[in-house]
Amino acid sequence: MIRIEEELVVNNKTIDARILSRMFLAGAKNLEAKKEWINELNVFPVPDGDTGTNMTMTIMSAAKEVTNLEKPSMDELGKAISSGSLRGARGNSGVIMSQIFRGFVKEIKGNDTLDVTIIGNAVQHAAETAYKAVMKPKEGTILTVAKAGAEKAEDMLINSDTDDIIEFCDAIVAHMEDTLLKTPDMLPVLKQAGVVDSGGEGLMTFLRGAIDALKGKVSDFTVKVSGTSKVVKASTTATEEADIKFGYCTEFIIMLEREQDVVERQLKEYLQKIGDCVVVVADDDIVKVHVHTNDPGLAIQKALTYGSLTSMKIDNMREEHHEKVIKDAEKAAKAETEAKSEPEKEVGFIAVSAGEGLSDIFKDLGVDFIIEGGQTMNPSTEDILEAVDKVNAKNIFVLPNNGNIILAAEQAKQLTENKNLIVIPSKNIPQGISAMINYVANKSVDENEKNMSTEMLNIKSGQVTYAVRDTNMDGKDIKQGDFMGLTDKTIVAVEKNVDDAATALIDSMIDDDAELVSLYYGADVDEDGANKLADKLADKYEDVEFEVQFGGQPVYSYFISVE
Repeated sequence: MIRIEEELVVNNKTIDARILSRMFLAGAKNLEAKKEWINELNVFPVPDGDTGTNMTMTIMSAAKEVTNLEKPSMDELGKAISSGSLRGARGNSGVIMSQIFRGFVKEIKGNDTLDVTIIGNAVQHAAETAYKAVMKPKEGTILTVAKAGAEKAEDMLINSDTDDIIEFCDAIVAHMEDTLLKTPDMLPVLKQAGVVDSGGEGLMTFLRGAIDALKGKVSDFTVKVSGTSKVVKASTTATEEADIKFGYCTEFIIMLEREQDVVERQLKEYLQKIGDCVVVVADDDIVKVHVHTNDPGLAIQKALTYGSLTSMKIDNMREEHHEKVIKDAEKAAKAETEAKSEPEKEVGFIAVSAGEGLSDIFKDLGVDFIIEGGQTMNPSTEDILEAVDKVNAKNIFVLPNNGNIILAAEQAKQLTENKNLIVIPSKNIPQGISAMINYVANKSVDENEKNMSTEMLNIKSGQVTYAVRDTNMDGKDIKQGDFMGLTDKTIVAVEKNVDDAATALIDSMIDDDAELVSLYYGADVDEDGANKLADKLADKYEDVEFEVQFGGQPVYSYFISVE
């Protein structure tokens, strides 16, 4: 956490990079403070409604980059916002928000200060960029709110002669607020629940904080940013120094003065000779470096030959890490080294999975790398990029297995240069499993992409979970704690008992063509209970085969497929 406190003085005619950076941090801080409330606006009453969390983690990734800038130019600030939010983007709402930022900062590039004309054009470009990033834009969402801002900005530039930035921005934000209030009229599901769109509310929460900073109402711009979103559970027993092969975790950023690709390749080769856990990521004119070594000075000296350094951090792992963390890291590093020493494969696979059993199923089907998450926490674009780096293959199929992760995967595809990423748009675990089953080794990448994407849609998929709030949806009264049977986010059954919900769901999915029903039971269901349910259903449907597999997933009692 870097504490930033100051009184902003705005001349009402222009905004410089320092003021814009403070506006951004104020917006991020406001969003972070209200993320749980935004989560509550998710109208669908399942436990993984995390729009506020996703948007906050996206913007905090950018905020971290912004806080690292002491006296940024407008271009440096824009790059920090764009690159940071892009790599940290999580969920549909987070990805769309990153695209809004990306469009905005692209328009302000090359300017020392911003006036109403530049801001107006930037707001329009922000909405255009976000719409282009979404395959099938849906109105009544964050996109609609962003478009309203663009329309008002265009109207103001044509029909208003004001050059007062606060007046200009107030008018745009007010129109966006009005549009947000109308989102229930655009999406029946919002009207039914009596709420506005959560993604749109997240965007407005950010903008309210930013405008308050512009008006001088904010003096504390401190945001809590962390280096990673991943949680590692360690044992309570500290490791002996001798157990750690490389004792210093060394991180820094190089401000490049030489060709990016050459630096990335050469530096990786050198760092692997003096340490392990090497990560070197290039982004335009900067290179982010992470290495575990016993000689951090050597790493720094080598890096200085390529440019100046910033954001340097050296941690003594012998003091800070516990035994289990170290052993896990060494195991991972060894596996990564072994993988890189093998010849590059033609095809590799990455899948998002939550639950030990499901992860084992994907591994048995040939998946090279599992990204943990997908139900209660959506992986970011950067999480996917890190997974791509660990799979030694020319062509890599990515299975998001959640509709909210598809955009992040597509974004990772755009950022990957040396490998061919193929995103199979699987919206749930059964679809992902079906896609892997239908991969044929002797067919081309294009043929498999088409076949996997088509065949996974031939199965019916359903889930059983519990409600986190009282609501009325699809004509059904739902109470907190009720079990729900869902197909493609349509609630087909609401019951007090998990078996009753699963039975009603399967009843709705089985037709005359059904041959096999697979039940993947979650962490809150025991094996005996799952088998008894399957036996009961088998007696009811004598011509259908039922199979039970351990999934171990949180939140969802059952993932169900019918084929």
